[in-house]
Amino acid sequence: MAALSAVVFALSWWLGLYLLIRNPRKPVLALAAAGLTSFAVVVALDAVRVVSGAEVLGRIEIYLVALPGIAWFAVLLELSRTPDHARGRGRLAELIAVTGVAAAALGGAALAGSVEGPLRTGHWVMFAAVSVPTLAAMVLAVRRGVKPVPVVGFLVVATLFFALGNAILVIPLGLVPSWLALASTGFDVALLGVAVAIWDAFDEGQALRADMRRSFVATAVVALLFGGQVFVGMAFTGERTALVVLMFTSLALAIAINVLADPLAGVLDRLAFSRSPDLRADRAVLRRTEAALPRRAANPLDDVDDETFARLTRRALGHYGDLAKLMANPLTALPVIDDRLAARGAPDQPLERANELRALLAERIARLKPRDAGDFGTTEQWRHYNSLYFPYVAGVRAYAQNATPAGLDPVARQAWQWFVTEVPQRSLHNWQTAAARVIAADLRSDLVSARD
Repeated sequence: MAALSAVVFALSWWLGLYLLIRNPRKPVLALAAAGLTSFAVVVALDAVRVVSGAEVLGRIEIYLVALPGIAWFAVLLELSRTPDHARGRGRLAELIAVTGVAAAALGGAALAGSVEGPLRTGHWVMFAAVSVPTLAAMVLAVRRGVKPVPVVGFLVVATLFFALGNAILVIPLGLVPSWLALASTGFDVALLGVAVAIWDAFDEGQALRADMRRSFVATAVVALLFGGQVFVGMAFTGERTALVVLMFTSLALAIAINVLADPLAGVLDRLAFSRSPDLRADRAVLRRTEAALPRRAANPLDDVDDETFARLTRRALGHYGDLAKLMANPLTALPVIDDRLAARGAPDQPLERANELRALLAERIARLKPRDAGDFGTTEQWRHYNSLYFPYVAGVRAYAQNATPAGLDPVARQAWQWFVTEVPQRSLHNWQTAAARVIAADLRSDLVSARD
């Protein structure tokens, strides 16, 4: 039992951390990571409970077992978002829905009392509170056309099995051992995690297979090295509580150190090179560049439609100040980038392409500026230029917490004051999206001309 539980734990823990490290600020990834890692904790706790026989662990587990379902309900709501539902009332309504599901599920857990014992009303409440909303959220995501198409199949199959398998998790029917129920449901949870990873790679215009394979192989190696030693001990002494706990903690730490190597390296750099900020910055750029290389897609602009091209342009503009993220953007494969590199005799390297893409974006943003109208204006004709140039090129962060105009030049300072006093953040977002479409159409026309 411990061996199977360890495999399920390692896969869920790794996939959760992998999604989190892709972009911890992205709600879908953060929620998916919470679901996967909480499921891994449930698997570990259940294994320890079975070996130790401690009843208190069963009373704790009944609450934890509801968390993966709550998280996945929130993930499906996020995936069902469309541009029209990205902000405003939709966000508040979804927060209320998730809170309601969580309250009902945890209330059912309180009534159930434990994962062991006879069937109680609380178990049925948990099952209904998690499974029914999750199925409804899946239908909503499919109806709103979540992309790409493979994600839809993953979501439908995994959600159906997860919702049905949830009955085995929270209702002690005694049909199968709990560890086997957790293992079977672990497959569904992992399938949902892979669906989220595919969706994120599509949304960012990145390749997924090489990056995920690299992370998985490294995780498998460290899991075997650290977990294997504990298995050897259990082979001679049996499945004792202390050894089972040691196995899961060893796997958790080893996998976390491997997957979170880059941010941990940043922490160590701040400690070791506290008086060398330039050195820390250079090392950080190198780490981000190395991490971005496996995410670059081969022939990334083949069969890209106008909508996807506009989305990739919006992503590139949003990552204007981050060369590592620009390097993974498919727009680095534009033919005009080849021409610009050749014109200045630069080597055809990923970092050079990212630099050239940033320069190209700066030029296209400059074209949006009204002619013979001065350096700054607030009329409608200035909206596209202001919404891109000042936040991305000039570095005006008007809506950031504790933001000030310190260090900005006079024109940027004037723009900062205008954003703060007269431009709602939602309006700026809409202007940036519209401006990105203008630039995307410009770049797209160049791409079509180059192909012809």
